[in-house]
This record gives sequence, structure tokens and C-alpha cells, in this order.
Amino acid sequence: MNKVVYDGSWAGLLTTVFELYEYKVKDADICRKDMLNHGLFGDLREVITNAEKAGRVWTKLQKLLTGGGGRNLYCVFLSELPGCENLILRYISHALCSKFSVEQDLGHPDVLKVWQIARKVNHVKHDLTGFIRFEQLKDGLYFSAVEPEYNVLPLILPHFKNRFQDQLWLIYDVRRRYGLFYNRYEVCEVSISFNADSTSAHKPGTSMLEEDELFYQNLWKSYFKSVTIKSRKNSRLHIQQLPRKYWKYLTEKRPDMES
Repeated sequence: MNKVVYDGSWAGLLTTVFELYEYKVKDADICRKDMLNHGLFGDLREVITNAEKAGRVWTKLQKLLTGGGGRNLYCVFLSELPGCENLILRYISHALCSKFSVEQDLGHPDVLKVWQIARKVNHVKHDLTGFIRFEQLKDGLYFSAVEPEYNVLPLILPHFKNRFQDQLWLIYDVRRRYGLFYNRYEVCEVSISFNADSTSAHKPGTSMLEEDELFYQNLWKSYFKSVTIKSRKNSRLHIQQLPRKYWKYLTEKRPDMES
């Protein structure tokens, strides 16, 4: 087995696919460099990301697959599941060898697996789009911290960029320690070192909030309570539609704070 490592980026993975075919590497086992077990024996090949090579692979995939098929592969990559890179490689190999489109070939185990993972990733993306709650900080920045099961920030980016074009905002993935910052012109990837004034990584300290932020948060929670019909309360359905794993990010689920 030939161990092949890359930098963990989508372009890096596409470059890896290109070089595996270019150098006719057999029995490749792809993994991210930061996930490499240095105690393993065997040949080790490190791939350096090359934009041109990655672009050629992506162009080829666009000819073999529909837009939805290419997106499914990207979703599998964002899932960060163990072995996802090798699954993508096998899927691409199957697409290259087939005379027909493989996207609907759900009888093939790799095609089915890609479809199943992409569906789960898109479900998390859909949830996160609706469950993100921003808090306005004193400098005017709208901040939201999240901790999604999959790395879906790149998928939710277009929605928030289009919807909040005139605002400064930052969506930060606590689990992966990076965020997307929008400055009204472009989006940048950032990393944050939280200081002692931050009560936790997912909630800024009250001293960091804009003057009226707590007032509006409590106002929203009051509205949320007022529209609740206790006699028609269905906790099972509520949890089904609003999973507990998102509650710590939701303003309406936090205890009231003094404004």
C-alpha cells in the first residue's frame, strides 16, 4: 500500500488524483498530512498542491458529471469522514472507466456511499442555515459561532454573503478553529484566539456585546415564549425539528440575561 499525503485542501486532493494517474501509482491510500500516523511502515509520497493540475481534474469531472454530481463529491470531501479521499478516488476512477454517467448507478457501492454522505452533509448545511444566530459586538461586527458535525461553512457561505451584503459578519467554526469573515466586499478565512473576556468559544463575553444587544435578545426570547401554546406543546416533534445539538447556539434557548 502506497501512503499518499496532501495538505487537506480540496485543490490538494484534486492535485493528488492528477498525480496518481500521472505517475501511475497503484494501491494508493490517501490521507491528510495532519492525520498521518508516522508510525506506519511503507512508501510515503507527499503531494504539493498545484492549481493547474487541480483545475484540469475539475474540468474533466465537469465533463463526466452534472453540477450535482461534482457537488456531491465536494460534500464527501467536506464530511471529513475517515477514508473519504479514497472513496472520492474510487468514484472518479469508476466515472473515468464507464461509458455512461455513473451518478445514478446506485447499485455500485461507491456511488451509493457518495450519495448517502452528500445527503447527510446537505442536511447539516440546511439546518445550519436556519439555526445560525448572530450577536452584534461593540465594533459593529455580527458574530456567530457554530460547531457543525461536518465542515459545511463553505456550503452556507453563498447564502449569508447574498443575504447580508451590507453587514460586517463572522461565522466561526469552533470545532475546526476557523471562520469566514465578510467585510462587505470579500470573504476571508480567519482564525481566532479567544481571550479571558470570552466566556466560551461559542459565546462572546457580555462586555464585548453592543449596548442594546442583550435587550434585543431578551425581547426575542419574550416573543418566542409568547407565541408558545402550552396546551399544544409537543416536545418530541420540537426536538425532531430543532435538535438539541443546536440549542446552545440559539438565542431563544438561552437563559435571560440582564441588559
